[in-house]
Amino acid sequence: MNECETEPVPPLRVDRFGFVKQELDSPEGLAKRRSAFEYEREERRVRKWRKMIGVRGSDWKHYVRRKPHVVKWRIRKGIPDCLRGLVWQLISGSRNLLLMNPGVYEQLLIYETAASELDIIRDISRTFPSHVFFQQRDMDLGMGFLAGLLLLYMSEKDAFWLLVALLKGAVHAPMEGLNLVGLPLVQQYLFQFDHLVKGQMPKLGEHFTQETINPSMYASQWFITVFSYSFPFHLALRIWDVFLHEVSKRLEELKQEYQKKMGSLPNPCEAEAAATLSASKVPHL
Repeated sequence: MNECETEPVPPLRVDRFGFVKQELDSPEGLAKRRSAFEYEREERRVRKWRKMIGVRGSDWKHYVRRKPHVVKWRIRKGIPDCLRGLVWQLISGSRNLLLMNPGVYEQLLIYETAASELDIIRDISRTFPSHVFFQQRDMDLGMGFLAGLLLLYMSEKDAFWLLVALLKGAVHAPMEGLNLVGLPLVQQYLFQFDHLVKGQMPKLGEHFTQETINPSMYASQWFITVFSYSFPFHLALRIWDVFLHEVSKRLEELKQEYQKKMGSLPNPCEAEAAATLSASKVPHL
């Protein structure tokens, strides 16, 4: 063999989400084979979703109006992976933003330049570093893990408009407070979470208080990345399915209901937390 020649690099082995497998030879690292029954069941589920969505989402609004409970139940069971990107665009309102603003994204690509390109390049290696998609790309990842999660399921243009929909509140309450100076929305979520723990799990809440453990010590990253980094990827996807469809919208509705009953409160976090605690049900994944 010629000394200048190099041995071929074996192809990376990835799981069904595109993440590189770390333990190829161990039983834990091997993917479980799915039975023919499981494949058929998944195909039936995809067919139901395609019928519900219609071509490019043409039937979505009509179906949601006619059978909202069916939509909620199917989303809680999990959106089929092959349709997740499109459904996220539909339930977030980003699809409408894209259609109402033709050519805007293309203009931004021409006229806008990144003010912090070095920061963007540095963030690339930190955004799902074990995913083959980000090992091969050198592009603007926008808002780190949020943008990274979206880019796994849709084009850059669609991901841009979904971020706009989330941050500016096309359907749900605006989320731009996740990235403003002081992280006001993160602080609000931590305040809510603390009250939820004390209300729903009082023994755990009392133990945390005795040990002077507050949510900022362990939960900040959950909310900063909207659970896209701190949890197993398949669970993060299920969280996002439910989050986009109902959680953030329901929190805003509860806050408004509480404020109507009690009047304006000096601390908006208190109103939000009280509204959250008034909810009788929490979605189960």
